[in-house]
Amino acid sequence: MPVPVPRQRAIPAVECGQAPAASPDSGPSTEQAPPGTHPAENPTAQRENPTEKREKPTDTSPGTSTGTSTSTSTTGTAPGTDRTQSRRTESAAPTNLTVLLIEDDPAGSPIVPDLLDQAGKPIRVRTARNLTEAGRLLTDDVHCILLDLALSAPAPARTSTDGGGNGKGDAEGDDELAVLRHVLELAPRHAVLALTSSSDAERGAEAVAVGAQDYLFRDELDGRLLSRAIRYAVERKRSDSAERRLAEGRLRAQENRRLERGLLPTPLLAGSPLRFAARYRPGRSRALLGGDFYDVVRTPDGTVHAMIGDVCGHGPDEAALGVELRIAWRALTLAGLCGDELLGTLQQVLEHERSDDEIFATLCAVDISPDGRRAGLCLAGHPSPLIAAPGVPARLLPYDNNGPALGLLPGARWPRTQVELGAEWSLMLYTDGLIEGHVGQGRERLGQDGMVEMVRRQRAGGLRGEELLRAAVNEVRELNGGELADDVAVVLLDRTA
Repeated sequence: MPVPVPRQRAIPAVECGQAPAASPDSGPSTEQAPPGTHPAENPTAQRENPTEKREKPTDTSPGTSTGTSTSTSTTGTAPGTDRTQSRRTESAAPTNLTVLLIEDDPAGSPIVPDLLDQAGKPIRVRTARNLTEAGRLLTDDVHCILLDLALSAPAPARTSTDGGGNGKGDAEGDDELAVLRHVLELAPRHAVLALTSSSDAERGAEAVAVGAQDYLFRDELDGRLLSRAIRYAVERKRSDSAERRLAEGRLRAQENRRLERGLLPTPLLAGSPLRFAARYRPGRSRALLGGDFYDVVRTPDGTVHAMIGDVCGHGPDEAALGVELRIAWRALTLAGLCGDELLGTLQQVLEHERSDDEIFATLCAVDISPDGRRAGLCLAGHPSPLIAAPGVPARLLPYDNNGPALGLLPGARWPRTQVELGAEWSLMLYTDGLIEGHVGQGRERLGQDGMVEMVRRQRAGGLRGEELLRAAVNEVRELNGGELADDVAVVLLDRTA
């Protein structure tokens, strides 16, 4: 159904093609508000601010009679009410949407009818005559841009933004779409509606292909249709932006997962009779890698070297430093270093790579002889490993010769302790995240003694290898009442007779 439109606009209200457009010389329409009842009839008021039009709500509800509009204005003021006061009332009305209209109209005659948002509040319209002026008016509170594709005299920068990517070969079409591309580059986060003539629908479709949210015919505009199109364009832009951010976030998460999986070690135990198992749980939410690190390699002489360490902290910088220390440890081990010499070199790596002088790392290194019956143990501020054997309760290896953590004391030494393993055993290396979880609701922590008792009980239940580690980590988490705050890494080496 047609809606009332101010007379000076000379554009009849056509609801999405449901009514024919009236000819300009056909006389006043019965749907138009009589003179003197709408502030828009005052040409002086129209030109008070050429870059911003104050939109007035028009009563378009189905049960409203337009023939009685002489007694009440569209802004709710009676005839004879001071126009200035009416404009003050309109300007004080809250607005939900702000639209920037970019059109080339030296006479200042608007091509946009009165607009109302979904709540019936006026939509604020700013008008720019060229792209330079549009750049000044494009503030953060603008939600949608109406661009007249017939805009002439664009900003000089428009030719540099046209990459010729539309592939149409039509010089005039390239010129018009270059203006649109410039606007899209100027306002990448704003919704854009293209205005074109009804005889040039193909140009509107091309505008949508370039990046506009929709296109409208400028000679068939009415308030309802345009208001609806603006709301749709704004919501579609928001939806597209949210979907793009979600897709980018998923892609980054996938890349991070692939990267972190690639940074986890692949044990080098070819030719060794030892069985290997490991569990890793980072303390950071949604992360696959934390500040804990471990590795196991077998050197050509048959010695198996195992290591586990912990960089203080839980962030990505600590995780990166842990990876660097692990890679350095593998390279130094394969080069033939072990014990105090290896740990001293690792401390030099840590001192050069850490981002803060306060950062340190604990480490436990074990070298198992080729026959598997003996091992050398070096501790740098790290908890001692746990060893278990058939018929022998689980216990901790000696930790009397525990040296300082890496990065604390320049020139520190780390003695190597010789330990007997026996013919059949299980050796578990772990980080403090496994023993520092709480037990119940109090402040009591599991500790090394609690961990030893837990492993004894689980081994008595027949758990071995991966099952043992999985059960241990899960029980520690349950005792803590939820996720552990610290990273957890556990390495298990088994030798059977």
